[in-house]
Amino acid sequence: MEVLLGVSRRHVHMTKETWNILFGDEEIQKRNDLGQPGQYASMHKVDVAVGDNIIEGVRVIGPFRSYNQIELAETDANFLGIKPPRRQSGELDGSLPIKLIGPKGSVELSSGAILAEMHIHMTPEMATSLGYVDKQLMSVYKDDKYLFDAKLKISDPAALELHIDTDEAEHYNLSTGEILDFRVCGK
Repeated sequence: MEVLLGVSRRHVHMTKETWNILFGDEEIQKRNDLGQPGQYASMHKVDVAVGDNIIEGVRVIGPFRSYNQIELAETDANFLGIKPPRRQSGELDGSLPIKLIGPKGSVELSSGAILAEMHIHMTPEMATSLGYVDKQLMSVYKDDKYLFDAKLKISDPAALELHIDTDEAEHYNLSTGEILDFRVCGK
């Protein structure tokens, strides 16, 4: 089955409360829609820091969530001097502390830094029709050559899309917008 590839750069998801500390009463402004329905890249950026190591200009993704999450590539984590766990979005148990710095203030988060797992977004209806289940492992191919495995992320709403990070895209020589194939592991 074919899937559109989206390469995710480091980014931050945050609560409205965290936003208010970092940006005051400024309203969040959309820059552009992302591939997943309702998700967008905002015009706003924050710096992320661990000790004296700072990555400047990390994009804030909207809309607001019920948790704070910083998705990094391994190269980013190495620069910051941390080893965050590889997790699905929203699975923050064992995630690492990190500091967010905005134009109006900063927040020391006790958790939230992760390396995002490769994943394929899919609606429940599509998954049911194909006999797939959430977190099922899929093998991903380009031109019939096996590349890697990725977990299904079943949610509503969703657009069928594969997400990997910038390090993974570089390693596999892939770019946003490519069409890849996937199937159940071992088939």
